[in-house]
Amino acid sequence: MVDGTSSTDDAPAASPLQSREATTDLTRRGFRAWSGPLRWMAGIAVLLALALVAGLVTAVVVVRRPWPQTSGEIELSGLEGEVEVVRDDAGIPQVYADSMHDLMMAQGFVHAQDRFFEMDVRRHATAGRLSELFGEDGLESDLVVRTLGWRQVAEQELTMLRPATRSALDAYAEGVNAWLAGRSTSEMALEYTLLGITGLDYTPEKWSAVDSIAWLKAMAWDLRGNLEEEIGRALTAAAVGTEASAELYPSYPFEKHAPIVEQGGLLGDVFDQDVEPSGSDLLRRPAPGGRRTVAALAGVRSVLSGVPALLGSGDGIGSNSWVVDGEHTATGAPILANDPHLGISLPGVWTQVGLHCRTVSTECPMDVAGFSFSGVPGVVIGHNADIAWGFTNLGPDVTDLYVERVSGDTWQSGRKELPLTTRDETIEVRDGDPVDITVRSTDHGPLLTDLVDLDEELDAVDLADDDGLVEQADDVARADTAAPGDGWDVGVSLAWTALQPHPTADALLALDMASDWESFRAALSDFAVPGQNVVYADREGHIGYQATGLVPIRRAGNDGRTPAAGWEPDTAWTGRFVPYDALPNVLDPESGIIATANQAVIDPRRYPPHLTDDWDQGYRSTRINELLDADDELSVAKMGAIQLDDWSAIGEALTPYLLEVDLPRGYYSDGQRLLRSWNYRQGPDSAAAAYFNVVWRQVLERTFADELPAALEPDGGDRWFTVVARILRRASSHWWDDVETDDVVEDRDDILREAMIAARDELTARQSPNADEWTWGALHELELRSATLGESGIGIVERLFNRGGWEVGGGGSLVDATGWDAREGYDVVTAPSMRMVVPMDDLDAATWINLTGVSGHAFHPHYTDQTDKWARGETLPWAFSEDAVQDAGEDVLTLTPGG
Repeated sequence: MVDGTSSTDDAPAASPLQSREATTDLTRRGFRAWSGPLRWMAGIAVLLALALVAGLVTAVVVVRRPWPQTSGEIELSGLEGEVEVVRDDAGIPQVYADSMHDLMMAQGFVHAQDRFFEMDVRRHATAGRLSELFGEDGLESDLVVRTLGWRQVAEQELTMLRPATRSALDAYAEGVNAWLAGRSTSEMALEYTLLGITGLDYTPEKWSAVDSIAWLKAMAWDLRGNLEEEIGRALTAAAVGTEASAELYPSYPFEKHAPIVEQGGLLGDVFDQDVEPSGSDLLRRPAPGGRRTVAALAGVRSVLSGVPALLGSGDGIGSNSWVVDGEHTATGAPILANDPHLGISLPGVWTQVGLHCRTVSTECPMDVAGFSFSGVPGVVIGHNADIAWGFTNLGPDVTDLYVERVSGDTWQSGRKELPLTTRDETIEVRDGDPVDITVRSTDHGPLLTDLVDLDEELDAVDLADDDGLVEQADDVARADTAAPGDGWDVGVSLAWTALQPHPTADALLALDMASDWESFRAALSDFAVPGQNVVYADREGHIGYQATGLVPIRRAGNDGRTPAAGWEPDTAWTGRFVPYDALPNVLDPESGIIATANQAVIDPRRYPPHLTDDWDQGYRSTRINELLDADDELSVAKMGAIQLDDWSAIGEALTPYLLEVDLPRGYYSDGQRLLRSWNYRQGPDSAAAAYFNVVWRQVLERTFADELPAALEPDGGDRWFTVVARILRRASSHWWDDVETDDVVEDRDDILREAMIAARDELTARQSPNADEWTWGALHELELRSATLGESGIGIVERLFNRGGWEVGGGGSLVDATGWDAREGYDVVTAPSMRMVVPMDDLDAATWINLTGVSGHAFHPHYTDQTDKWARGETLPWAFSEDAVQDAGEDVLTLTPGG
């Protein structure tokens, strides 16, 4: 359903389907839509070389031209009154105005000052229009986004918003457009200057309210739930069989790791924290099988990996948040902490801001500060004068893949053949011909397989017999008589709650102005996607928790764990969702502690509605609860120290077995010597942590790579903590045996010995023959890359925008969650995107830090100034009261009404 040709004469361009294969090795680096170096970027390298010859003065002027004016006075047409923007020494703006219109307009202006290029790229990405800026390199992402129809959903949501929310969005857009007015692209961003050199003739469109709403779809995509697990279960079962696959997707260990809410249940359609009910088990049904189904799912997995990291990876993402009441603090007042873990980028996803009505009233009710998205009005996470809140991903199962029977323009539902719904899309491609696509949908959702070359995927499945990809596929097909039969094409459609319009934007602004538990819960009732765990504290001493999000109620034939048979009527969603009042919530629990780290929300034995089976396994949450429960004199500083806790649960589980392995004395036992005194902490200077993590990666590869295809090999995250911890107790588990060695049956100690020997050799080559000179930080580096020109493939251009070399501690599924992917190496791929701690007795004593600075302009002093402190575990003071803000102010910009 794709039609497009290249405008080049010397060779035909790769089709969008052909280019997908070339991008799979970039799935964890920056802008994943790039299929290679941008050919037209070569001219930039020539220009830069000439600039160096001509002198640096011009270069400095070009670089500085887009930097914002942060002091003095600027007239803005449309303002109702005077607005003051006070920036501290980190460049963080605090905005003061007399009306909501002016406050939102000023925020739009300030966001555009600091980060308009990022905002512009985001709106192109969420509208499926990256190709207009970047040519065929953006096409793969555009195909997915257009198929899902994000922009159309955002346009529908705009019509559903409350008048106050719509007014705020329009005023914000006014501010962005006031900044754009009369400004050349060279005055907007260095990136536009470089793109212009390559021949891009481009003037940014005016900002609109829909541009802001569409970015919420990107965050929903990033935190979309268990889509990867659905595909992974099906493909793993095809590779190793259903029983073995179940071992690799363990159930949540409720007996070891407590859920967030340990009391209450449903009383009718309302969650009551004092009720003690019992739940029920779900029907489990195997996924559709067969060669064509395996090929279609593998193709969909590959297509989805083409969505750029800018829009979120949706894999391995977690967060920490917790709140304690006054019984656990030194001051007797609650303290709340939050550090969301997201993919790393430059600039980071958050930008800090304060938004203050000079006189708080019903006409101008906002007095809030925290972390915002550039491009979206208001504050997403933070505190106002009365309450504080923090988010972690609840991860409800809000996506389902359906294997469909498709024939021509129809699909099968029960005994009926129903027409596919269609819409046509045209993607404009820079330096190329437009690409026309027809998006086809069943009642479940759009067909993602229309973006897959199924014949190519079938060939790949046949070739993959050598590495076991479809070793069990025929068995699965025979067990599941519902596999698509002859005469039917295989399709895979996506049902996702984010494709159903809902006024989530109402919730964000209402949350900023909530003043107590009731108004806080009322605000979150409109928060549809992504589903979140939200912790709460207020100045009156209360603490609380609320689960949010649209969670579909499924029929009996679909448990959400694996792709469902779309032609079976009992697999469809009912069209109903778990009522908001039925979602788990708790106020002032007896323990005085609420910690959320993506663990299970509540034991399903007490709560029948199915939220998901794919929780984080609970290692971080258990560690956080232990640290909080051990201290009844908690302070801001102690809370910050907990956020930096680098104790390794898998280190504690695996190390005793490593110490029992016999190794040759001397060279190969040096690493083992380090482990004998290791305290399981993963600081950047730790030699033992360096050795352990290299061993861990080797263990994963040597245990599972012989039976799993490369795409399904272990990433080393929390699920693999549980899998390995369980088989460690079984020295002769079938997983230890290397199936590629025909005449040998390996056991646990064989694999551990091989892993330790290989780890010693690897560290010798990477760092030093002297084991005492090894450091975890030298392996575990943080590199921040611009999602666009920072992935150009032109070294001199990448060096303009990328920054790196921070040696950090922590690790995947630790409280200090600097995640790395064992399939790729040791570099940080996800990280705490910010950290904040808020004491409710003194809001001016709160602390915050961002992964990057507030500026999106390369070489600006606030481009990565916070990263240095972040990497050292430091924070910034967070002034909130007007006196404290003025005292901390370094620059003051006055915005005045203009003609």
